[in-house]
Amino acid sequence: MTTPGQAEQAAQSDAASPAHTANTASPASPAHNASPASPAHPAHNAHTTTPGQAADSYAYLGPLGTYSHQATLTFTADAPGATLVECVSISEIFDLVDRGRVAYGVVPIENALEGSVNETLDAFAFTSGAQILGETVVDIHHDLIVRPGVELADVRTVVSHPQALGQCRRWLAEHLRTSATLPSNSTSEGVRQAVADTQGQTAAIGTALAAELFGGQIRASQIEDHYGNQTRFVLIATSSSTFSTSSTSASSSALRNSGGFRPSTSSGAGRAEEPQSDAYKTSLALFMKEDRPGTLLMILEEFAYAGVNLSKIQSRPTKRALGDYMFWIDIDAHADDLHVKTALDCLRLKLREVKLLGSYPRVV
Repeated sequence: MTTPGQAEQAAQSDAASPAHTANTASPASPAHNASPASPAHPAHNAHTTTPGQAADSYAYLGPLGTYSHQATLTFTADAPGATLVECVSISEIFDLVDRGRVAYGVVPIENALEGSVNETLDAFAFTSGAQILGETVVDIHHDLIVRPGVELADVRTVVSHPQALGQCRRWLAEHLRTSATLPSNSTSEGVRQAVADTQGQTAAIGTALAAELFGGQIRASQIEDHYGNQTRFVLIATSSSTFSTSSTSASSSALRNSGGFRPSTSSGAGRAEEPQSDAYKTSLALFMKEDRPGTLLMILEEFAYAGVNLSKIQSRPTKRALGDYMFWIDIDAHADDLHVKTALDCLRLKLREVKLLGSYPRVV
């Protein structure tokens, strides 16, 4: 099986803009109060700080104004007192969660253009004991952002994360053909640079959220070359954590109707009541005893006999030897459902390990 390309960089670009009010403890990220840029997202008060042991703390891939920040605000929409902890890498998020320095983490797991985020998959499979409690999907929309009052004709340089620059190549060639492009560590950093340019010659590609946070003006909206780009993020915690929300995603009827969910002894991400099976997703890491013909067919047959739909299957190297692979699988069912339990019990007899990574309300 082929392995999709990594999407870590896509997760640090920007997306469509929820309007939020951010309170930050870092002087590098000034608080900015602005009128909502989009009515689709409620206002949210979040405090960004260093890792601690707050019961309502969330680690995410910083800085402020990125897609990861936006996904975190979605997960904390019903928790106005939540503490947000900026991290510099996905591995740092997992480390903070595993060591109990934060209660939850938010990590990108899949992008519509780039495929799976392999760093996230590998952390779940090989190094972390974290479980998935929920998921949300962020639409990836890139905006051209300038210092207020700057016109398109004034722009001489466009700065952003390389991934965002690449995803807006056609628009830039058509509208800013003579402008130079300059890479930045993140789209949010690019927005800060554009807003700080007193000469008014710099524009940035970023999110509307970043424009709101840092005082920028959107000169052109949704300039991405590929419409329909989305990134899926998951909420993670240790098996001893609990999480309950009436709505983790405004677009998810499964979450709206779930009534909250909590870890169970069997899956680490159980539910408050018996759900409809197809309203939930379960993620698994399957490790073979040996590489032999028919192993994948055997795995697929167990789920087929149980009547379980697979929404994702991907092979990943086990990092033990060349050609030694494991399978990441998402199924549209809950691990506590009897037919799923039966299938997993059969697989445990035939495979080296069946690692259950969580059952959670399904968005996609």
